Amino acid sequence: MSLRIRLSITTKLLITTGTTLILTMGVLFYLLIQRQERFILDQVKNEARSLFKQIVITRRWIADHGGIFVERLPWVRPNPYLAEINKETEIIDIRGRKLVRENPAMVTKELSRYAREKSVFWFNITSLRPLNPENSPDDLERAALKLFESGDTNEYSAVQKIDNLRYFRFIAPLYVETPCLDCHQKQGYRIGDVRGAISITLPVEDLFIEMKRNRTGMITVAIIVTLILFFTIYITMKRFILSPLSRLNRSIRDFAAGDDSAGELIRSGDEIEELSKTFKDMAHSLTEYHSCLEDRVKAAVRDLEETNKKLIEVNRELIEINDRKSDFVAKVSHELRTPLTSIKGAMDYISARLKAIIEKSQSEANTELQQLTDLFTFFDIIKKNAERLIRLVNDILEIERLEQGKAELHYTDVDISVLIDEVILALHSSIIQKRIIINKEVVSDVISADEDRLRQVLINLLSNAIKFSPEGSEVLIRAVPSEDCMMVIVKDSGPGIAPEEQEKVFDRFYKKGDKEGTGLGLAISKGIIEAHGGIIGVISDGSKGSSFYFKLPRAGVGACQVTY
Repeated sequence: MSLRIRLSITTKLLITTGTTLILTMGVLFYLLIQRQERFILDQVKNEARSLFKQIVITRRWIADHGGIFVERLPWVRPNPYLAEINKETEIIDIRGRKLVRENPAMVTKELSRYAREKSVFWFNITSLRPLNPENSPDDLERAALKLFESGDTNEYSAVQKIDNLRYFRFIAPLYVETPCLDCHQKQGYRIGDVRGAISITLPVEDLFIEMKRNRTGMITVAIIVTLILFFTIYITMKRFILSPLSRLNRSIRDFAAGDDSAGELIRSGDEIEELSKTFKDMAHSLTEYHSCLEDRVKAAVRDLEETNKKLIEVNRELIEINDRKSDFVAKVSHELRTPLTSIKGAMDYISARLKAIIEKSQSEANTELQQLTDLFTFFDIIKKNAERLIRLVNDILEIERLEQGKAELHYTDVDISVLIDEVILALHSSIIQKRIIINKEVVSDVISADEDRLRQVLINLLSNAIKFSPEGSEVLIRAVPSEDCMMVIVKDSGPGIAPEEQEKVFDRFYKKGDKEGTGLGLAISKGIIEAHGGIIGVISDGSKGSSFYFKLPRAGVGACQVTY
């Protein structure tokens, strides 16, 4: 069983408003924080890009001038790579100082070393094919150089941790220009090739700490703004919506409890005031209508009581008439059956005597043989009609007993397979006469039922199937047992029964076509099956064949719910 939680409109508004504010402010401040942090990192990247451009301009100036000479201090060593390309590496100025030529790469390396010692950032020149092993790239620089050579990008940046401190790494390529060929032409470089890259490293740990502080501050501001907006909206809704609605709800409850005053008019100057006014008008109209309706209801109740008394009296009279009718039919049928039985017995005796006389006359070639034969023929017709009249009287008595619930059922264990075989044998002459093929799909099973009454039902269904099936056709009999019920189906090959007639076939005296019969067989069958607590019915498409079926409880009690 599902548990349905009922929430007041105040709670729903609070939940909806709070959720909306939290989501809106959260997304807004998240975007602001992300944008601010991206802006700060973009500023760092621009700073690194500016440094790169300054370094490149410095290198270009040095390359355009063929290098620069610096004083040979004790720690300065001549550049061995310049000697390899026949460059003068050392000179003495007019004051006698020794000067050493430095190329762009050496100047860059010296400036990087100087910047690292004197400043907070450093840079490095690197290449995948360095002349100086000190310029070998690290993992990040190697990945960037491969991207530069493939042409996928012209700069590369990332935040990297070094000694547990965060640094911004910016790497941009160095392309071979005309002055560069003086030193690198022998290495196979051409103008426009990627010679290497300059890697700039800027410390950003303080920036990230500041961004974290800024993020915490913005989250705090977002929470404060959300709370202020939440309480402002709540107070506004409570003042202008919730309180008037609560008063209107109280007025409605008072009116429902019987207070016809319907409460005070809510003067809020908006739609709620209109709603309150509409409710008061409706309450006034309902009060007037209720007063008028009470009088009408009282009058209607009085008329209904009188009508009910008359209906009870009429119903009592109808029951008495119906009982007298049933009693009359039963007595008349009983009275008719006694003389008819006597007449039938007398006719049986006379018929037997006439038959013996005819047989004797045939052996003696008596001249009165033809007259006796004609007399026997007419007498046989009288006998058959008397038998038919007896069957009709018996059927009427049977149907009356079933409808009045006076039919007595004698339950025994019945083997349905054996009973079906007996019914088929009893109708053998009709089967042979119409050359009907009987197909059986019967499982031997025992149920508790009145065997004679059940035999009567099977005879009615099977005889109807034979009667309406064309000559040489098939009739199928199936017995389908289940856990609680037994279902028997008799399927014929006749013309079928239209859907609108299928309910009528079980009515008394209903006949289809010009076939012989009283029209009581199916009505009696229905009464017998229902007296057993079972179900009987028919299925047909109205064009080809019909399937009559009945279902009985296996234990002889209770209703059977098996579906066809």
